[in-house]
Amino acid sequence: MGGTVLVAGALGVVGRAALDHYAARPGWRVIGLARRPRPEDVQAQWIAADLKDREALRAALAGTGPITHVVYAALHEEPGLVSGWTAAAQIAANLTMLTNLLDCLPPGLRHLTLVQGTKAYGVHHGPYRMPARESDPRFIAPNFYYEQEDLVRARSAAEGWAFTVLRPQIVCGFALTNPMNAVMAIGVYAAICAELGQPMRFPGGPACFQEAVDSELLARAICWAGQTPSAAGEIFNVANGDCFSWPNLWPGFAQRFGAEPGVAHPFSLATVMEGMAPVWDRIVARHGLKPHRFGDIVASWQFMDYLLRHERTYAHHSLVSTIKIRKHGFHDCEDSEEMFHRIFSRLQDEKILPGRPPPA
Repeated sequence: MGGTVLVAGALGVVGRAALDHYAARPGWRVIGLARRPRPEDVQAQWIAADLKDREALRAALAGTGPITHVVYAALHEEPGLVSGWTAAAQIAANLTMLTNLLDCLPPGLRHLTLVQGTKAYGVHHGPYRMPARESDPRFIAPNFYYEQEDLVRARSAAEGWAFTVLRPQIVCGFALTNPMNAVMAIGVYAAICAELGQPMRFPGGPACFQEAVDSELLARAICWAGQTPSAAGEIFNVANGDCFSWPNLWPGFAQRFGAEPGVAHPFSLATVMEGMAPVWDRIVARHGLKPHRFGDIVASWQFMDYLLRHERTYAHHSLVSTIKIRKHGFHDCEDSEEMFHRIFSRLQDEKILPGRPPPA
């Protein structure tokens, strides 16, 4: 099919993967949109603009020509990440951002992919019906996903373009300064433990089953949704296709970075990591890493506390059904353990995370 795709939130884990995927496919003109400048390794056309500033956004989009597809992966988070997920200010900001983009787009839109997640099922409030299905009712608490979805449905019906909603589980991929990048946070925690000669203790609560999705797999699902007529107007869960438990993977994570796994000990990474910037600077210097600041490379440790659930006294599983998207024709799958190590390898190869220290 081809066309012109605008990726909003192009420097996040989801947006960067979508940007790279479309850029590698013939027939597509690719435009990235983010507040930050274009990185050197991105070849796509670039718009540096704030989605909250309607007039500046309108001016930035004025010369792009027709945009046929939009991947909406932009996100506003509050400083209190988890508490912010039900805050009125967070909901209003995210609705404003999407509204501004729809108001400022040039004519020609054919399809918009809206990226949500399992917070649509109330996972952040506690256990939910599993496996979650796309037909499950909304959770009673406020959620910006619902506000954005209602907006997209109304604008789609009024303006004649199609949309698809995707709900991935924990998205893992390559991105910096992202508040919800589990792979980066785990790698930084492991490297700090190795530097300090400390075991890499599993800091979470009781073992539970979870799912993840490779950002590259999600990018393929995004591209598929934008070109598949039966995906129009639908919601799809997206996951790798297997499940895992963090404690089972932890020894392998520790080994990659030269740390011992130690004995599990529930604690808050957000609290313990607060004073570790000097240790990270030492790691950067010792291993010749790219000079990313500690506060940039992991933008929020609160997400890891939420993900690992150190405060829970029960196993908080999180599983979704991916039968619907498979029945519609998207069948890609990924081994989650292999995915984690592949992403770690890339981050190590690119000198963002350190490799395993050489023997003394």
